[in-house]
Amino acid sequence: MLGPIGDRLGRKVVLVFTLVLMGASTFLVGCLPTYDQVGIAAPILLVVLRLAQGLSASGEQAGANSMTLEHSPPDQRAYFTSFTLSGTQAGLILANAVFLPITFLLSEEQLLSWGWRVPFWLSAVVVAIGFWIRRTLEETPVFLEEKEHQEVPKTPLATLFQDYGTDVVRVICSALVSTVSTIFGVYALSYATNVVKIDRTTILWLTIVTNLVALVAIPLWAKLADRVGRRAVYITGALIPGLLMFPYLWSISQANVPLMFLFGVMMSGVFYSASNGVWPAFFGEMFDTRVRLSGMAIGTQIGFAIAGFMPAVGAAIQGEGPNGWVPVAVLTLIACIIASVAVWTARETYNVPMHDLGRK
Repeated sequence: MLGPIGDRLGRKVVLVFTLVLMGASTFLVGCLPTYDQVGIAAPILLVVLRLAQGLSASGEQAGANSMTLEHSPPDQRAYFTSFTLSGTQAGLILANAVFLPITFLLSEEQLLSWGWRVPFWLSAVVVAIGFWIRRTLEETPVFLEEKEHQEVPKTPLATLFQDYGTDVVRVICSALVSTVSTIFGVYALSYATNVVKIDRTTILWLTIVTNLVALVAIPLWAKLADRVGRRAVYITGALIPGLLMFPYLWSISQANVPLMFLFGVMMSGVFYSASNGVWPAFFGEMFDTRVRLSGMAIGTQIGFAIAGFMPAVGAAIQGEGPNGWVPVAVLTLIACIIASVAVWTARETYNVPMHDLGRK
């Protein structure tokens, strides 16, 4: 939905809209009435707000990536666009950090009754700062040039699927590497706390440390991709995390906290950052200016949505006993192999000029 709008009206329009929508829906989650107060309307309102957040997120990442890519120096496109993912990591760190003092200072009763609302209210500060920054952004030169030459497509989706259908499928498959993230952030958390009975605070600290490492690793991998190419770096960031999922889940099953931190940080903080640092540029470089935002938004969101179901699939295929995690690790590795094959079939774009990107 937001992709075609960005390809017709500009990247800035989408970025301002997604920020306002995300900010409003997040703040309102903290204001929701309880089930005791309004009955079934409470969960319905929550679902509506979560859908609004999902809609804004679908245009946010693609819009930010397109905007940054099209403003970047020719030989540093991966490096500059990688900061859109660094921002995601910083947001995860901030979100977890906000919950730490709340869970420490409040009783469980206070946390469940009103304390959980505080982080949602605090999001208003971040949104206000972000809105002030985004409203001053300049539209990208290549989009303005396209607009000046009256080359903006009236129906970006028709152009996208007519000329770039294969690339959309390639992005969907490549985005399956995010299975590493969803298994790490959702399934492993549940497995550690509910099955192995590891303290939730330990997992919270592991998440914070991993994201701090990723904050440093993502731009470094991106700089390497600007020197040697996108594909090799991306495939490294897919296959190695897929393999490391085995010792990571094993360490959880053994309740070995030091090894959990070692394998978790290496998997999700260091090597997964390779694919995370490259895809914002690599996916955008598969399309030309006319359909770049649409191609990225549709391809990534379908791929990410599939990966988002993987924790549920993992819970369904989890076996019994101490090795019950093995099918989940195999599932993750298969997703990473699919992503690697898709990337291998793509055109290398690190040395292709901006105006030639996406040209068939």
